[in-house]
Amino acid sequence: MNDTETEKRRLAAVIRLGLLDTSPEERFERLTRIARQHYQVRTALFTVLDHDRQWFKSRQGLDVTETPRSVAFCDHAIRQDQILVVENALEDPRFRTNPLVLGNPHIRFYAGMPVREPGGFKVGTLCIIDDKPRQFSEKDLDVLRTLSTMVEEELERLYVASDKSEYVPVSHLNRAIHHAQNVFLTSDNENSAFAQMLNDLLALTGSQFGFIGEVLHENNGTPFLRVGAITNIAWSPETQALYQEVERRGMVFDQLDNILGKPMVTGEIIISNNLATDPRRGGLPAGHPPIHTYIGIPVFSGHTHVGLIGLANRAEGYTRKLADELAPLSQTLGNLIERKRLYEEKRTHKKDLELATNYDSLTGLPNRHRLTELFEQELYEAGRRNGLVSVCFIDLDGFKIINDEHGHAVGDAVLRSVAAKLQATVRSHDIVARLGGDEFVAILRDVGDERVYARLLEVIRQPISFRHHVLQISGSMGITVYPDDDSDTDLLIRHADQAMYAAKETGKNCYKVFDLQSHSSRKERIRVLDQVGSALREQQMELYYQPKICFRNRTVNGFEALIRWNHPKEGILGPGHFLEHIEYTEYARTLGNFVIREAVKQLVEFARQDLPYTLSINLSPSHFLSQQFRDDISGALEGCPRDIRAKLILEILETTAMDDTETVLQNLKACRELGVDISLDDFGTGYSSLDYFRRLPAQEIKIDRSFVMDMLNDADDSMIVSAIVSLSKSFKRRLVAEGIESADVERKLIELGCDIGQGFFYSKPLPLPEAVSWASAYQRDNGVIAQT
Repeated sequence: MNDTETEKRRLAAVIRLGLLDTSPEERFERLTRIARQHYQVRTALFTVLDHDRQWFKSRQGLDVTETPRSVAFCDHAIRQDQILVVENALEDPRFRTNPLVLGNPHIRFYAGMPVREPGGFKVGTLCIIDDKPRQFSEKDLDVLRTLSTMVEEELERLYVASDKSEYVPVSHLNRAIHHAQNVFLTSDNENSAFAQMLNDLLALTGSQFGFIGEVLHENNGTPFLRVGAITNIAWSPETQALYQEVERRGMVFDQLDNILGKPMVTGEIIISNNLATDPRRGGLPAGHPPIHTYIGIPVFSGHTHVGLIGLANRAEGYTRKLADELAPLSQTLGNLIERKRLYEEKRTHKKDLELATNYDSLTGLPNRHRLTELFEQELYEAGRRNGLVSVCFIDLDGFKIINDEHGHAVGDAVLRSVAAKLQATVRSHDIVARLGGDEFVAILRDVGDERVYARLLEVIRQPISFRHHVLQISGSMGITVYPDDDSDTDLLIRHADQAMYAAKETGKNCYKVFDLQSHSSRKERIRVLDQVGSALREQQMELYYQPKICFRNRTVNGFEALIRWNHPKEGILGPGHFLEHIEYTEYARTLGNFVIREAVKQLVEFARQDLPYTLSINLSPSHFLSQQFRDDISGALEGCPRDIRAKLILEILETTAMDDTETVLQNLKACRELGVDISLDDFGTGYSSLDYFRRLPAQEIKIDRSFVMDMLNDADDSMIVSAIVSLSKSFKRRLVAEGIESADVERKLIELGCDIGQGFFYSKPLPLPEAVSWASAYQRDNGVIAQT
């Protein structure tokens, strides 16, 4: 029923009450006085809402008898089922410009409870009003509800007292209406309300049989009846089965050429008080008890025929007057059927919305939204059972060609076929979803054999028959496994997606597992690059110094300067945490220049203090091989005396020295011309030829620590160290051994003829003041007088 029709019937109910423009009555005056006194408010009213006015049947604290409905707070109250509370009208956008707020009676607080007449329509309110804002508690609400219920009881007494019904007492009719409404509002099964109403109709009219049904329509517009409640007619085996069928799924009547179907066609009340001779008889199931009298009452919602009431075997027969007296009950039934339909529409809409929101319309598989929910649950369950979750991202190979050559109908058939095959292949607890296009995701639980992955691709490869086409397709799949890949759902799918692209690049029709180690390295690289710029600007980089010991005279020959990052959150970070990540970026050169300039500055300070130390620094391969390197090194040394430059040693990796022969030789030559020494670092790890080694202008060779540390226990390492020592002597190169961690290793290196050593046996890299202090103490302990 629409709002206009409801309001018409509400106004009709107001007129039926006969209250409008009548004198005050003590029964209502008493209740408004109680309300005013209890709440200590300025005004208490029992209002009745007419077409265009609000009339006061009872008023306390107010002189006027009515106000326009357009400004009535109570008009808002009857439009809702619960009490309306306005704690401060000046702050409520609905009322702050209302003339009753801005002028007399200066309403600030309002609380109004809708009052219903016996037919169930809201005719007005019991309300309290004050000119001061106030709060309203739940206990206050209970009192107002109780008083409004007492008003409704008085209305029912008034209605019953004026009852002129011939067949059905109004009080009994009202009780039946309330029964049906209460059951409908409190039961999940709407048919329970219909059953309650049918029982009351049978009792009110003295009928033996009856039914209540909903009128529906076929696609062609032909009406039929779906029974919602029917009298138990189980007096024979046939009717027993019939009744059980009705109870289970409802009975449908679609024969329109008999007395039962007639009202569905004409919309008119049908009465027959001698059915045996009535030509419209028929339609009763076999075994049904005889029917002598019958009335069929069409039920409307507004102007729409929505239902049918059928009553039979009233001893004194049926009249039109009886049908008129039952009108309020049939109107209530119309309301209930309308509500039922609205609820069904909402449920259907909600279900459709849920399907559209959570499932792919083409394949019926979960979509991305639903997949996320299911996926998160899978990860939770995996955590509880300490299990695995495999995420398989599948992209079809060549699907675009099928779409382009055969059309979207064929393409859609292929997608549906692939979806069905994948679902049939996985286990019941596994998940297959479609992300869109030709992309699918399978979430598999506790996969212990990689043949499971191969089987998914195998079923995709099986030929697909559609109409006159036989189509062949394959898939590329990327896989990542939780918790080895301990990421959230979005990242896990993204990682599987990345692995899928690797499968595509390999040649398609295969799967690849996500390279977690490589990914972790990329993540760390991104993190470092995000922070290293600010680290350089904020001077978080610092050089640490590891002493180099001259074996011949047991003195500190100098130091190797090693970069450290004073990270504000992670503490002191060694070069292994960040150097590889900035290599071949702009920061390699920036950090390289920082190291060179810091080293030169420190050598100048050593000279000022008359300290004879050399200083070795490591060069970034990409910086050393860059076109800017020669300008960078010459710029850093500008103004530096030649004797100080001679104490700077630039260490380059042997592997770097072999990368670009001509550039290396040119840059090394430039360094020599600038007066600095060159050291070939990590020697022995590369494969440089003797000719190339001879041509390199390096004054120093550093034996890689990997050979030094194991030389006493590994014959091969010992042989390599001996060979490097002999080679350096032959070419008259200074020899440094790094990684010395014991006196035995030191002794062996001295025996072989090594010149200089460094390692944790002497000292770990230290901040400059500690390194200088250590060097002084070492020389003092070895009988060398430190220079000051």
